[in-house]
Amino acid sequence: MGEIAGVRRKFVKAAMDAPFLTREDEHALAVRWKDEKDEDALHRLAAAHMRLVIAIAARFRHYGLPMADLIQEGHVGLLEAGARFEPDREVRFSTYATWWIRASIQDYILRNWSIVRGGTSSAQKALFFNLRRLRARMAQAAGSDGLVDIQQQIATAVGVSRADVAVMEARLSGSDMSLNAPLGDSEDSSARMDFLIDTAPLPDETVGEAIDSERRVKWLRSALTVLSDRELNILRARRLSEDSATLESLGDRLGISKERVRQIESRAMEKLRRALLESHPNVGAALA
Repeated sequence: MGEIAGVRRKFVKAAMDAPFLTREDEHALAVRWKDEKDEDALHRLAAAHMRLVIAIAARFRHYGLPMADLIQEGHVGLLEAGARFEPDREVRFSTYATWWIRASIQDYILRNWSIVRGGTSSAQKALFFNLRRLRARMAQAAGSDGLVDIQQQIATAVGVSRADVAVMEARLSGSDMSLNAPLGDSEDSSARMDFLIDTAPLPDETVGEAIDSERRVKWLRSALTVLSDRELNILRARRLSEDSATLESLGDRLGISKERVRQIESRAMEKLRRALLESHPNVGAALA
């Protein structure tokens, strides 16, 4: 561990000792990389801005992730900025690279801060990284006025719902807990998972329901044979289709009034009920 820490210190010292680039030198290196793909030019451009990476990474150290990892991810963003930089736009590379460095570090934090992925939208990402600062600022502005809804103010400022703010506050207030962790100190203590309630049906209930469903489908298909073609078409359109047809639309299709359609449907349902009662007295009444 001491050897690794020594390497890290040397890396940081080398980054801090790297010479600053003038605007002209910076532009020349960027042009060499863009036009000639000179990797040495990209390396020199990146090395001169590693102190910027370290400075930005230091702003995110309170999220509990290793500083070395934050610097490494920032370096990835720095190289991405170098690959995309347009020297002819007359913008300093540090200004352009800052966004890419910060974005790379923030993405790394969101992926590793918790096993539950957060910040899936730009608004959620802004909420994650600005919640503490916004709450402190708004609480100070509110003073002793207890009626001020700080959560709603934060939601309005960031562009999310009040529920999103409440959920994010709950997530930031504590670390992840394993469901396999014991509740007590002894090895025989129950785990948190043992107290989770599964609302899904039991396997025997699932199998039983599947068998009963297949049986009811067979009974219904058998009973439908007692209907005439027109009765069957109306019943399928009105009762056996996901998009139930209206009486009026069926009347227009069949060339009869909607009241006549209703009468045929009612008669078909009665015939179907009688057929089921005759063959299966215990279940046929359910269609009444």
